Amino acid sequence: MDNAFKDVPPTTLADLLGRAQVMDIGIRPLWNSPRVAGPAYTVRCEPGDNLMLHAAIYRAEPGSVIVVESGDLDYAMAGGNVCAVAQRRGVAAFVVDGVIRDLGEVREAGFPVFARGVIPIPGTKKKLGALGEPARVGGVLVHPGDIVVADEEGIVVTPLARQAETLAAAQAKLVKEAEQSLDHWEDDHRARIAKALSENGFTR
Repeated sequence: MDNAFKDVPPTTLADLLGRAQVMDIGIRPLWNSPRVAGPAYTVRCEPGDNLMLHAAIYRAEPGSVIVVESGDLDYAMAGGNVCAVAQRRGVAAFVVDGVIRDLGEVREAGFPVFARGVIPIPGTKKKLGALGEPARVGGVLVHPGDIVVADEEGIVVTPLARQAETLAAAQAKLVKEAEQSLDHWEDDHRARIAKALSENGFTR
């Protein structure tokens, strides 16, 4: 079922799940990567320290999206080698509420990273955080196994308990939209806008 989410745009999921499940606009793709989708492997790091993310690449199951609460923007959470090892071990992507380094290497390797930016100085590896516990990333509380879908449109998190119903609703919505011509969409849209304006007393 996880793979099926790769065919669902974040915009569709956002329509169904609402603002609370959409990460803020600061976490963006750091290169023109394809859409990724997979179960969250959650990580919490202490500010300035990346030990737990580096540990996570050896523990996350293939296909996982490693989702990281970092606590600061002053030190890189990962670089080219860490991303390369994660990629080699089958990790689908990093979604980091923080920054990384070696972006050129990461882009050349084709490893999807969504983060707040880049910085050349690395964090330390001295402090324990948490693995496999809820993490707040981009304003969304992410639980292990939640489905993360990310592309250039943004990042949406589907709660694990709502996975089946959300996927079914999303697929139905996409089918309906594909069957509707632009002319029909425009007619419906014009009617909705006219109704909303009228209900608010706008008569021009």
